[in-house]
Amino acid sequence: MKTKILSAAIGALGLAAPAWAADDVTLQLKWVTQSQFAGYYVALENGYYEEEDLNVTILPGGPDIAPTQVIAGGGADVVVEWMPAALAARENGLPLVNIAQPFKSSGMMLTCWGDVGIEAPADLANRTLGVWFFGNEYPFLSWMSQLGIGTEGKAEGSVEVLKQGFNVDPLLQRQADCISTMTYNEYWQVIDAGVSPDELITFKYEDQGVATLEDGLYVLEENLSDDAFADKMARFVRASMKGWKWAEENPEDAAMIVLDYDETGAQTEEHQIRMMGEVAKLTAGSNGALDVADYERTVATLLAGGSDPVITKAPEGAWTSAITDAALN
Repeated sequence: MKTKILSAAIGALGLAAPAWAADDVTLQLKWVTQSQFAGYYVALENGYYEEEDLNVTILPGGPDIAPTQVIAGGGADVVVEWMPAALAARENGLPLVNIAQPFKSSGMMLTCWGDVGIEAPADLANRTLGVWFFGNEYPFLSWMSQLGIGTEGKAEGSVEVLKQGFNVDPLLQRQADCISTMTYNEYWQVIDAGVSPDELITFKYEDQGVATLEDGLYVLEENLSDDAFADKMARFVRASMKGWKWAEENPEDAAMIVLDYDETGAQTEEHQIRMMGEVAKLTAGSNGALDVADYERTVATLLAGGSDPVITKAPEGAWTSAITDAALN
């Protein structure tokens, strides 16, 4: 932020840009400014991007912003996206490639009322379940398929899928028996609304063996053939992972940096500090390189989609280690 202000001041004075002008990188986030993306804001604020001769612009997301559409339209060089959405987009003609995977674990889960008789996944049949869409529904649909539970409506052996907005109202208002939540965000919104953890039962996708990779970094395949772009991405990943590891070690300070960049003023200190603590559990164990076993598990989960799978065949060329190899070695 400070760097951008200084650059604007120099431009206003009519001064020529220096010969060593940094390479521009535009990053599109999957959601709004929050601790889910702390590593990137830390790298920006702490000067890690500047050290790599990069001028990084971070674009917040939102309910009406799809990272895949942004990058397809040329609005970003790199996007934060969940792998199910990225692989589905690739199969549909948008050649996204995973170049780094800062998140090692999934934070996605289903949060249910504990007084409606749900004790195990098999009990989800004949229930109303809140599900996020815009690509976030894919892990859920694959999970239901593996359980042999249909999604055609509330009936024996099926569920009614409630298209969930990005809030927890359907659970609080008893419109749904369960809703989609993240360990670092919506679950705590339920708790903050006055619900006791003892009143809830949760099913983490990681525990159910159907977790898919979240919050990876993706670029368009054609750009990777440009050596200058590949070098720029290696520097970007190196600086970003430095930011992530700093955030893991300094969660409260990282959350305060995020708050400084929240132009909406909608985030609170307590929520962001708590979120950063939970997010640190998901980035722990990752140096940015994609774990092939995690990738293969994600693909297997998505292929197990019954009559309507997320993807119909194993992808080819959907990830590369070239960027992280260059960044980390």
